[in-house]
Amino acid sequence: MKRDLSTIELRYLSALIAVHREGSFSRAAESLGYTQSAVSQQIARLERGIGHQLVERPGGPRPVSLTGAGQVLLRHADAIVARLSSAAADLESLDKGTAGTLRIGCYQSVGVRILPRVMRQFATTYPGVAVQLVENEDDGELLRQVERGELDLTFVVAPLPAGPFDSEELLEDPYVAVVRADSPLTRHGTHVTLDELDGTPLISYAQVREAHLIENRLGRPSLREQIVFRSNDNGVILGLAAEGVGAAVIPWLSVDPHRQGIRVLQIAGVGRRVIGIAWHRDRYQIPAAHAFIDLAHSVARDEEVTMRIDLSPDEARRVTGDG
Repeated sequence: MKRDLSTIELRYLSALIAVHREGSFSRAAESLGYTQSAVSQQIARLERGIGHQLVERPGGPRPVSLTGAGQVLLRHADAIVARLSSAAADLESLDKGTAGTLRIGCYQSVGVRILPRVMRQFATTYPGVAVQLVENEDDGELLRQVERGELDLTFVVAPLPAGPFDSEELLEDPYVAVVRADSPLTRHGTHVTLDELDGTPLISYAQVREAHLIENRLGRPSLREQIVFRSNDNGVILGLAAEGVGAAVIPWLSVDPHRQGIRVLQIAGVGRRVIGIAWHRDRYQIPAAHAFIDLAHSVARDEEVTMRIDLSPDEARRVTGDG
């Protein structure tokens, strides 16, 4: 049966999303600023236009739920509303030109080691552009905000999930084991292997994409059994390592180079995480966004030199021509 969907209004789809999210017509109406009867009428008109019942209405205190057809339409409704939100954000950027707000997503390690220097230089070049920072250790959520038009750019860790994204790599960030300064692991020198960490209590991150969990990134699921503590706060992780609670297995950017009482050992034989910056491929970007990306590249290059000095001074001297 061919359906005429021309009568479907965006507010009907927004009502369906709200009913699913809130589990009731009354709470959906409250979140949308409508009356309950208005939401009921919008859902009814949507059902007539689609030719399917979309919402199960059990009555009483039980929450409403979507039918199979409702679930199918919901997936499309989410995408449609996200694209229209993105379009509205595009038009706003077009109107503002190089003024207004640049919305940046980041996570803690980048926020401490890279973002401040980018911001200092960016503020000098684009004084009329305010930067709104959104922090989340889960870069998957930051990417979803990019898709919805809520962020212009976000720092990410490769690989990216499927979606309407473009990205550029900034730097490679090696994994390290941070241990108490007098840890027996320091007898291995400046490097340690995963085999040498076998049996050692480990500390690492908590709320990250599944692909970024340390046991997955390092290709050794058995490490999960050694992890005694997970946190998203770098200070907590390093503090536990300094007290000898365990070895903190984290990327180098997460390490405070001025922290006392710790030793940083590079983990040999494992790949590095790749730090990048991503944006919505179909959205208009104001010139300030391109300038921010260029500055991020410049700061990342400087950070790589610092990394080589901290982790391998002899190699760094060869790279920089010193000594």
